[in-house]
Amino acid sequence: MLPAAARIRRRDDFSAAIRGGSRTGRTLLTGHLLIEPGTAPPRVGFVVSRAVGGAVVRNKVRRRLRELVRSRFNSLPAGSLLVVRANPRAATARQSELAAELDLVIDTLLRRQAGALSR
Repeated sequence: MLPAAARIRRRDDFSAAIRGGSRTGRTLLTGHLLIEPGTAPPRVGFVVSRAVGGAVVRNKVRRRLRELVRSRFNSLPAGSLLVVRANPRAATARQSELAAELDLVIDTLLRRQAGALSR
């Protein structure tokens, strides 16, 4: 489980990451990343809509994603806000497929943000 300080909970933080950050989409997941310079620890939020499934399915997908992000949390730079949105096909995906797509999403977002910060 991610510690409480590492989770995005406020609507304003979700909006800031989604509107102001980089976005990349894949078949199973979509990611939004905003890096705000500072020493604040990175924070992660999850969006799993009703299109993914019923409450039990949505919570299962959210738990699976939270576990995957926990193992990759240290690769996020300080001050970053990462929002991971599950697409409907994430409900039936294997854990290895989710992990591979999450790695692609995070790598792409980090490259885009690094390019934007170096300008």
